[in-house]
Amino acid sequence: MHRFDFRQNIFPAITAAALLAATVTTFAQTSACTVSSGPTITPVVELYTSEGCSSCPPADKWASSLKGSGAVVQAFHVSYWDYIGWVDRFAAPAYTHRQREVAARNHLRSIYTPQAVLNGQDWPNWRGQPKATGPAKASIALKQLGTDQFEASVMPLPALQDAGTWSAYWTVTEHGHNSRVQAGENAGVFLKHDFVVRQLVQAGDYKVGDAAPQKLTFRSIAATPGHPRQVNLVVFDAKTGKTLQAVSLQCAV
Repeated sequence: MHRFDFRQNIFPAITAAALLAATVTTFAQTSACTVSSGPTITPVVELYTSEGCSSCPPADKWASSLKGSGAVVQAFHVSYWDYIGWVDRFAAPAYTHRQREVAARNHLRSIYTPQAVLNGQDWPNWRGQPKATGPAKASIALKQLGTDQFEASVMPLPALQDAGTWSAYWTVTEHGHNSRVQAGENAGVFLKHDFVVRQLVQAGDYKVGDAAPQKLTFRSIAATPGHPRQVNLVVFDAKTGKTLQAVSLQCAV
């Protein structure tokens, strides 16, 4: 386990009729890509990792094993190990900032890699399969509107009435990335990555008392050819960081 001081400082002609037909067909295909949340809270796993951390490859391999588990899995590559000789191309300061926020909510004195977080709570004994726990406190319906355009409808459920506000964030994750590390602690190691976070966007804070479902829209970065991606929406308690509900959508286009 690698610890880091929490206080450090640490995106031919086609007729008009044929073109219209192609457009309608494409829209029909993308609009059919939808997902709705279930009655229990979907587990949300956040893995904070780095290609510059020698303790991280086993955790990366474990994250890959979670394919098909039903959990929303997100591997956030942090940037604070880049200084030791290898720059992690998947890392971003925003991911380090999120890890610090998680540490603050969990009253941790430091941040470290690899760190696993389950439903907003530090999860030091991360080996194994995450399981759904408790009734959902929000309902989510997510659909693709068009290329790289998504819309969600979020409705707080009665179980959430004691909370004052809820928050949400979007991520785009991708499978099948790899790197041959040339320097640093993992020099000479061939690393494989799944669930790599390529985009993180905050979706705002909202009041629980609002009667109508909240519409959230998202424009993602372009898909990386050859790397299946997931668009994830996580709804959480604004004070505790605990997951209220989450969904993951994987579309063909």
